[in-house]
Formats: sequence, structure tokens, C-alpha cells
Amino acid sequence: MRYILVVILLIFLGALGIFAVQNLESISVRFLTWDFKAPFAFLAVVIYVLGMLSGWSVVGFLRRSIRHVSADSPRV
Repeated sequence: MRYILVVILLIFLGALGIFAVQNLESISVRFLTWDFKAPFAFLAVVIYVLGMLSGWSVVGFLRRSIRHVSADSPRV
């Protein structure tokens, strides 16, 4: 099973490397007064990581909320 996971990870990293090499052109991102230029692959990775972090925080918030509600509710 461990070898299968390693192969899947290597395939994913290979695909990520190909994506990065093929998307080197810079794009411009504007938000309010910010103007930021960076390669598309870099921005895609940053957006992916920010999405993972926000997803983990939402899941953690929901878990804490469910534990809090279930601990406070009377058992019947």
C-alpha cells in the first residue's frame, strides 16, 4: 500500500512540475490598490494553499462547534 501512495505522490508531483514549466508567463492580479505580477503557476499554488488553510479552519470550526453543542446538550 505504501508503494502505491508513493507512486501516486510522484505522479502528482510530476504533473505539478509539468504544469509549472508550461505556465511561466506572468499575469497581473489587481485588488483595490494592490497590483501584483507573478507567474501563473506560482499564483495557482498560492491560491491552492490558501484554499487548504481556509478549508482546514472551517472544518476545525465546525468540529469545535459540534463538540461544544453536543457537550452542552442534555442526554435523553
